[in-house]
Amino acid sequence: MSGEIHPLAPHTLPPFIGTADGGDPLFSAIIYIVIFAVLGVGVVYLKLHAIPEQLAHKHGNTQSQLIMVLALLALFTHNNIFWVAALILALLKLPDFLTPLNNISESLKKLAPDSGEQSPPPVEKSGEVQ
Repeated sequence: MSGEIHPLAPHTLPPFIGTADGGDPLFSAIIYIVIFAVLGVGVVYLKLHAIPEQLAHKHGNTQSQLIMVLALLALFTHNNIFWVAALILALLKLPDFLTPLNNISESLKKLAPDSGEQSPPPVEKSGEVQ
C-alpha cells in the first residue's frame, strides 16, 4: 500500500466523520447538548411545579401550607389534579372567617366579668313570698 491519496478522493473529511485517533467531535457535541437539555428541562419542570407556592407566598394566602402540600403531592405522584387544585387555591382569595370570630371573642371577654372575682349575691325582690 502506498501512502498517496487517490487524486479523485477529497483531501478534507467532513466534521461528522471521526478522526483516525478515535475522536468524534459530533458525538461529543451531542453529549453536551443532551446533558444541558436534560438539566434545562428538569429546571423548567421544577419551576413549573413551584408556581402555586410562589403565588401563595406573594399574595400571603392563609392556606399556603395546604397549597405547598398539594404541589408536593403533584410533584411526587404525577397527578395533575393536585397541581390544578393548588393553583386554584393560590389564585382564589378565600374569605377570612377567623378574624371576625376572634374579634367577637375578644370583645366578649372584655364585657364578661372576670371568673376570678366573686360575683355579687343575687338581688332579692321585695314583696315576694318564698
